[in-house]
Amino acid sequence: MEITELYKIYQEHPTITTDSRDCPKGSIFLALKGASFDGNKFAKMALEKGCAYAIIDEKEYMVENDSRYLLVEDCLTTFKELAREHRRQFDIPVIGITGTNGKTTTKELISAVLSEKYNVMHTEGNFNNDVGVPKTLFRLNENHEIAVVEMGASHPGDIKKLIDYVEPTCGMITNVGRAHLQGFGSFEGVKKTKGELYDFIKANEGLIFLNESNDDLVEMATSREMNRIITYGRSENASVEGNVICCAPFLKFAWKQNSADKSMNARIYEVQTHLIGSYNIDNMLAAITIGLNFGVEPEAINHALENYIPNNNRSQLTVTDSNKLIVDAYNANPSSMSAAIENFKVMDVPNKMAILGDMRELGETSLAEHQKIVDLLKEYGLCNIWLVGEEFCKTKTDFRKFTNVEEVKEEIAKHKPTDQYILIKGSNGIKLFELPGML
Repeated sequence: MEITELYKIYQEHPTITTDSRDCPKGSIFLALKGASFDGNKFAKMALEKGCAYAIIDEKEYMVENDSRYLLVEDCLTTFKELAREHRRQFDIPVIGITGTNGKTTTKELISAVLSEKYNVMHTEGNFNNDVGVPKTLFRLNENHEIAVVEMGASHPGDIKKLIDYVEPTCGMITNVGRAHLQGFGSFEGVKKTKGELYDFIKANEGLIFLNESNDDLVEMATSREMNRIITYGRSENASVEGNVICCAPFLKFAWKQNSADKSMNARIYEVQTHLIGSYNIDNMLAAITIGLNFGVEPEAINHALENYIPNNNRSQLTVTDSNKLIVDAYNANPSSMSAAIENFKVMDVPNKMAILGDMRELGETSLAEHQKIVDLLKEYGLCNIWLVGEEFCKTKTDFRKFTNVEEVKEEIAKHKPTDQYILIKGSNGIKLFELPGML
């Protein structure tokens, strides 16, 4: 069956479910597969629960003469092709976002800014992979005026696969860093994969928003001879320029829109945010630049940024009865960990302590990268440090080491830290997000 025919069926039954436990009446069940499950096995159950159709890719699960079974070659491919067909029904700007660090926060900030003027559809949570992105696209409806779609990657070619379905009209890469090296193979592999966003946008005469202060991104754009660029950064060469005022602990910064006429004095705006970390200025400037491009007034942009409060374990301040916690425990890699530590060093707060968890998926470079973090902590004179995870336990250091988060919990139960500013950061799999309730 052709995708156009399948899409006509979808238009008559505009709800797709991939979970046989959630089968709204009249919906379409799509049988995805995973490492430990096969959705084909649940197609019959989904139809019995009320689904109008079941899309499957294994013939043995079809029931003879039952037209409700729709056999395709591959359900995941069909899911993405249907999502692309749906996306093509909407002639609106679609902003594609990828990067090593900051893409989810940047997506949230951009969406907040654009929502001051438009009805925005944006990626929810971290639905940024080959299943999450199609689910995001299917949320588009006739009321939306603009879309912001986040795309993640952990292997070569991942971004190209997603872009081919998202078909962004413009986009940005937050940064490129040493993450998922086990999958990418090298830092150059990271740059090549993230750069697939630039490749698509250039080929389709789209617009990119470029961090002019990031040498890697500038090199990637220059080597591709990108012809439609709007820049932001921390120098007067950028179209939108910004600088950190302070972090105590929340980021306060100033920004202005530069003119080609250097004799003109641009108005300077100051913004007090609810985000921890000077590194978030790049995310803020990206949101400002995109907002201005789409006609959002500066005052409305500032209102959105000042009122954005994170709630996803990213750059988040949690105040307990005993401590103040800087929680950034959703993910970690060498570049984001270094940035968090550098920010913690200059943060104007007393009694600093850090609980840092392993950085996952670094392959052969893992021990070396963890040792660099330990050395950086020593260089900055940070002393009250707890390291968590098997990789950190292999490093040469006098800092306290814990094999896993359970050992940390035991120590907190016996000797709970008090009156500390505690940075909590590590890969999600280390489960440091379980600690705030105990501290």
